Amino acid sequence: MAEHTSSSITIEAAPAEVMKVIADFARYPDWTGEVKQAEVLATDAQGRAEQVRLVMDAGAIKDDQTLGYTWTGDHEVSWTLVKSQMLRSLDGSYLLKPSGAVTEVTYRLTVDVKIPMLGMIKRKAEKVIIDRALAGLKKRVESGTA
Repeated sequence: MAEHTSSSITIEAAPAEVMKVIADFARYPDWTGEVKQAEVLATDAQGRAEQVRLVMDAGAIKDDQTLGYTWTGDHEVSWTLVKSQMLRSLDGSYLLKPSGAVTEVTYRLTVDVKIPMLGMIKRKAEKVIIDRALAGLKKRVESGTA
């Protein structure tokens, strides 16, 4: 099994507010940094995204990819790679845990690129992607611009 990278952050909001921002793919270019374009290709019966096309620019990793999403209640969303130009696999998730007036958000990510890349460099890239996404998510949710 591939190694994953994970990190957590506390956001001053209820899980539903955090998940609302996570589920709003059209706004990802506004706060994620790496996502330059996002297009929902398919939705489930609840109107949540099932497949999303993302154009990414994460420095060493530039890609046009499609991800499949699975929603578990209002506290978890996970995704897996459907197709990509640069990646062999990509699995990730956001797990939201309420704690009083705040929500702890844990982001897990496992990336396998098609080109040879040292594990240390790959994990550093994963960590940068996670940290930027969590910081952007926190700022977006707490600013109330969701």
